[in-house]
Amino acid sequence: MNVEIWSVGKENESFIEDGLRYYFQKTKPYNTIELVILQTPKKTATTDVERTKLQEEELILKKLQPHHYLIVLDERGKQLNSIQWSQQFQQCMNQGVKTLVLLIGGAFGVTDNVKKKANQCWSLSPLVFPHQLVRLIVAEQVYRTFSILHNSPYHHV
Repeated sequence: MNVEIWSVGKENESFIEDGLRYYFQKTKPYNTIELVILQTPKKTATTDVERTKLQEEELILKKLQPHHYLIVLDERGKQLNSIQWSQQFQQCMNQGVKTLVLLIGGAFGVTDNVKKKANQCWSLSPLVFPHQLVRLIVAEQVYRTFSILHNSPYHHV
């Protein structure tokens, strides 16, 4: 099963990029993982929240394919611990999911249309984090998930 982290927003700061490389490299023996940044064109940037969300929706839905299993990350989603993440990943693998997509929406969240297309909606925390930091947290959590599934000593109960 391929894992893709999709994130609406700008390119990473160098310290985030370093952290992502670190966790992607650690995940590599277990599974493939990729970051896909969905950037809205600069000339269409607007302060209109609904218009911004609709532009982001268009990017997301255009990229979404039938073989994708979409999990939207949203502060109002279901909170899972690390063991539950690994159980959910295992279920996806057992079901033959080809590509698991973890979506980090834009600054204003995602539209209801995107949520309706999602297979699940998870929350990382009741706290709100900057998007680039969420990318790094998700990359670490994916590594932790696969280390749990492979009985690696990385995760301590």
